Amino acid sequence: MSVALDENCIEADEPGGARRDRVVALGGGHGLSATLKALRSIDIDPTAVVTVADDGGSSGRLRREFDCLPPGDLRMALAALCDDSTDWGTTWRDVLQHRFKGQGELDNHALGNLLILALWQLLEDDLVGLDWVGRLLNIHGRVVPMSSSPLVIEADSWQGDNCEHLSGQAAVAKATGCVKHLAVVPADADAHPEAVRAIDAADWVLLGPGSWYTSVLPHLLLPAMHRALVSTKAKKAVIMNLGTSKAETVGMGAADLLEALEAYAPDLRIDAVICDPRQCGDRARLVACTERMGGTLMEFEVCGDACGGVHDPLLLGSALKQTFESLGA
Repeated sequence: MSVALDENCIEADEPGGARRDRVVALGGGHGLSATLKALRSIDIDPTAVVTVADDGGSSGRLRREFDCLPPGDLRMALAALCDDSTDWGTTWRDVLQHRFKGQGELDNHALGNLLILALWQLLEDDLVGLDWVGRLLNIHGRVVPMSSSPLVIEADSWQGDNCEHLSGQAAVAKATGCVKHLAVVPADADAHPEAVRAIDAADWVLLGPGSWYTSVLPHLLLPAMHRALVSTKAKKAVIMNLGTSKAETVGMGAADLLEALEAYAPDLRIDAVICDPRQCGDRARLVACTERMGGTLMEFEVCGDACGGVHDPLLLGSALKQTFESLGA
């Protein structure tokens, strides 16, 4: 079964109106959700390009049973872009995010994951299925998988002289040693054509915040995605995390994270690094790495007093708006 959306399903600029900046945000999970919620507060045209390597929880179970893309991070991106100014939007957002609790096979499955899987099976097109969910939620923007194939993340975790090879996003995310030799499998997997098109047509591309090795860096490891990010004429910004993780990036400050990004993509040029001044850490190293990559360090308070280590959507939205206006497109 193949169903095409009508032209009103995907947002477009009003005829005769000013074109909104096209902003592509790359990542997955809670970090990408934070960026998307921030982008909703400013007048831009957003596209989320989402990592498809999750192998844990509800997503992992569905991926193994149905040989499908893991839907969880895609679901979270859809929910983050939902229009929550109406009861319709907030209700369907909550339905999408609802997790079943019980003793049977549905336990801990997110209803949105099942809805997305049902549409994929009915429509036989991953992107069209996501567009239909976006239409149901009346989202502002579009959600696109980074690849049409589910990916596996692999890495080595070093603790002193001991090395453990880890396979799978869930395993790498729990690494407590120094993560090295990060890779995605299959290494030659194709990037989703719509993800490449969106990056090529963008005014701005955003990387981060989020789980650095399992949500952010994988976008740079897929050859077609890497080429698209290097060749696009769009300006690029990196949004740094707040604080350090208990695993995967344990003990790593902002400079460490940016240097890791530089190591995996030495040919990537950036225009801005957005960092909360309280999280800059070794500021001299952070500035030096930013400048080596061609960018400017932009310091904004993006964490409210009660944020609990999560970016405040309005503060981050304001920081992004000022960055876009300051550096242009």
